[in-house]
Amino acid sequence: MGRYLIRRTLFMVLVLWIISILTFLIFMKLPPGDPARRLAGKATNEQILAQIRENLGLNKPLPVQYARFAKGLIPWPGMWLNENVYYSWSNRVAVKDEIRKRLPVTAVLTLGAAFLWLLMGIPIGIISAVKRRSLADRAGMVFALIGVSAPTFWLGLVFLFIFYYKLGWAPAPGFEIRAPLWQEVRDGKFTLAWITLAITSAAFYVRIVRGNMLETLSEDYIRTARAKGLSERRVTYKHALRASLTPVVTILGLDIAGLLGGAVITETVFELPGLGAYAIERLNALDFPPVMGVTIVAAVFIVVANLIVDIIYASLDPRVRFT
Repeated sequence: MGRYLIRRTLFMVLVLWIISILTFLIFMKLPPGDPARRLAGKATNEQILAQIRENLGLNKPLPVQYARFAKGLIPWPGMWLNENVYYSWSNRVAVKDEIRKRLPVTAVLTLGAAFLWLLMGIPIGIISAVKRRSLADRAGMVFALIGVSAPTFWLGLVFLFIFYYKLGWAPAPGFEIRAPLWQEVRDGKFTLAWITLAITSAAFYVRIVRGNMLETLSEDYIRTARAKGLSERRVTYKHALRASLTPVVTILGLDIAGLLGGAVITETVFELPGLGAYAIERLNALDFPPVMGVTIVAAVFIVVANLIVDIIYASLDPRVRFT
């Protein structure tokens, strides 16, 4: 187990290093124009531009520029997203301060939606599998088809149109970040966003749970349990369901990690001041350091979640360690 853990950790570091290189090239070297001129604004001269290039290290060789960028990614006090490198070109606010302020918003959105989509997806998947080809199964599959087919932005706009503009049941989208955040939750600012994410995500979980349950219910040990006289309820929930939920745990971890990196579309539609909305706002302003910071944070969430899932799988099934 120790060798497997070391191998997976080294692979995680390699992936993050590759992501850092791609992020640096995409946001600092590929966009047209001069980063120094974007930072200085319209009213500038060559002397000011030269000073900005010196301050940003843009007059240094490419490896030196990347080293300056990568140094801020090392998870060490004072180095992680160093404010001397990662700050907004528009208002000079440190990126890590904005991320620290906006991450709770994204976390509330993610965890609330995850709770709802599990609450919908798992029971519907179980019922569809247990009552195969019944009316309940067909209704569950229709729900899954609608959820998979409906784009998140479209579903969110439909909910806003119906429940805010027409019926007036939901509050106006958007709010200013304040503490404590539970007041916004109490006022219903997250409700439609939770439902939107839950419906589109629960559809995938319905299909996964249903497929796994049908496969598990056809296994020999399930037939043996029935032959021993166990009740159908106990066979379904104690034996079949436990074996069917293992892939769900894997997908859930990766989904939550991805959303923690910024639920871009949902936050933009409902004007939630989270990481995704922050990245889009800064990207539209050609303010690349905040976008780079959010990109790296999202990558860290996803890679670490993938490592945790690998460790859990290796603990449950020792054969994984040797594949």
